[in-house]
Amino acid sequence: MYRSVLRNVYNTSYGQPVLVHTMKERQHSLRWQCLGCLMSTTVKGRKRPPSAFPVLNLPLQTSYRHVFEANLRNSTICYKNEKRGGANAIARHTQRNKKVLVRDRLRLLLDNEDFLELSPFAGLGLPYGDIPSAGCLTGIGQINGLWCVFIANDATVKGGTAYPITVKKQLRAQEVAIQNRLPCVYLVDSGGAFLPLQSEIFPDKNQGGRTFYNEAIMSAIKIPQVSVVCGSCTAGGAYVPTMAEEAVMVHRIGTIFLGGPPLVKAATGEEVSPEDLGGARLHAKISGCVDHFAWEEKEAYECTRNIISTLNFLLPEENDDERKSNEEPLFSSQELQGLAPLSYNYTLDVKLVVSRLTDGSRFQEFKAYFGTTLVTGFANIHGHLVGIVANNGELSYEAALKGAHFVQLCDQRDIPLLFLQNTVPASASTFSTQQVILFIFSL
Repeated sequence: MYRSVLRNVYNTSYGQPVLVHTMKERQHSLRWQCLGCLMSTTVKGRKRPPSAFPVLNLPLQTSYRHVFEANLRNSTICYKNEKRGGANAIARHTQRNKKVLVRDRLRLLLDNEDFLELSPFAGLGLPYGDIPSAGCLTGIGQINGLWCVFIANDATVKGGTAYPITVKKQLRAQEVAIQNRLPCVYLVDSGGAFLPLQSEIFPDKNQGGRTFYNEAIMSAIKIPQVSVVCGSCTAGGAYVPTMAEEAVMVHRIGTIFLGGPPLVKAATGEEVSPEDLGGARLHAKISGCVDHFAWEEKEAYECTRNIISTLNFLLPEENDDERKSNEEPLFSSQELQGLAPLSYNYTLDVKLVVSRLTDGSRFQEFKAYFGTTLVTGFANIHGHLVGIVANNGELSYEAALKGAHFVQLCDQRDIPLLFLQNTVPASASTFSTQQVILFIFSL
């Protein structure tokens, strides 16, 4: 799972899709691709020379076992987050409202279940309570072979209500889409903002309104956006599907309106059903706010997959022979759950993590004896050459210098970076006598 997630990230960065519209833009795109070939060491048609990196043969020692088991129990508890809003909320969502759970929606939308989930632990331990996964799922997955960012509301968590952490998570996913030029798919099922905390949601630059600003920016730079209305879209949630390039709406369970039936009754005394006020028939036949009508959710996700196939994106080429020849690590990547520290008083050597991520557990270390609290070096992950920067203790002056040198080296060679954080909280360090003398002589 962990290695496949990293593979997805680097496939996206190496094989970035190109959107082609006009002949002029096609020629401009080809010029940039040719320039990229000249600058990159991974020129198409050439094979990367074989690596003979040293093997990190680091099995778990007996003395580490109690720490490993404590970490593993904590990781297992963290990953048991499938209940989301609780059993009652799930029953109400599936039985009374006849809706599909958010992870089942993704299974219907994506090519497979192998996707990169972003910010899975956001929303836990906040002053206003636990909001599992911040009330939404975000990530990167393949739809008809094309990597896309998805933002999916989870209505079992507070009815899909947006909290400040929800907005922050959604904005982060949009930034990922913008920086990597990936299409963005919204699965909207939201009751709008959580009004008791509206002062932390609406007013500032990087708060609620930024979501719609990002939608406008992505549209301007030709990053496609598709929205599926699979539940309530009330108040601010109503803007998301209407600002997308194409929108699909599900009959009876999907609604779009700024104020629902209770507000209409309070304001005018008129009683109206959600379907008549803002249902799929109304918006597909009369208002024209949505482009596609679906009788049920399964049909909506099939329609969305068809929309993605019309985006005119060129898919990245993959060499299946090289992919099949990749080595697996010497140690199971499932052991990583036992290496994620429960307490920073018992952190383990970060090379244990590296040896469970890289192909064949091979790692070519850079400046191994200098600034040893930072581990840097080269490795392959699913055949992709990467530079690894991994904390292994308190960040010293030497370690910072080493890290800066290594990052510059990777930038010069056009090699993507993988950062592993494993720093123990500690008080600020003071300069050593030797560093003070070097500083004085440098003046």
